[in-house]
Amino acid sequence: MPLDPDAFRSVLGRFASGVTVVTLLDEAGRDHGMTVSAFCSLSLSPPLVLVCVDQSASMHPLLTAGREIAINILAAGQEALSRRFSGPHRDRFDGIGYSRGLTGAALLDDVLAILECTVVRLHEGGDHTIVVAEVETAAARPERPLLYYRGGYAQLER
Repeated sequence: MPLDPDAFRSVLGRFASGVTVVTLLDEAGRDHGMTVSAFCSLSLSPPLVLVCVDQSASMHPLLTAGREIAINILAAGQEALSRRFSGPHRDRFDGIGYSRGLTGAALLDDVLAILECTVVRLHEGGDHTIVVAEVETAAARPERPLLYYRGGYAQLER
């Protein structure tokens, strides 16, 4: 008997995850970014992370082209930033504070942590592509994370 997709989604929603915005600079020098909660560490040596991206996502072709990317891990209080990069927005970077990292990708202001990476492998995973990236640089701030849980945003209490 096949698993009911709604039941599966409901069960997986009980796994709290951090929220990231993955950014990159395309060949024409335009910024792109999208909210991603399917992110995790993969290896310490070499330093690898993975991001799972829906194959229908507008950034999918850019992420699977083997580019350099930045992973911005959002801090508590940055829900609006997450929503901006997850929904349809004409210019997601308009009015957003950011700087450029070593990769050229946008490093969003005031995030919890930043990882600058080079995409090194791709794996098919159902309707998603698993993007494996090697971390070139990383930095963190002493803040609390923004979490996603059961279809909504949450924060850790102190």
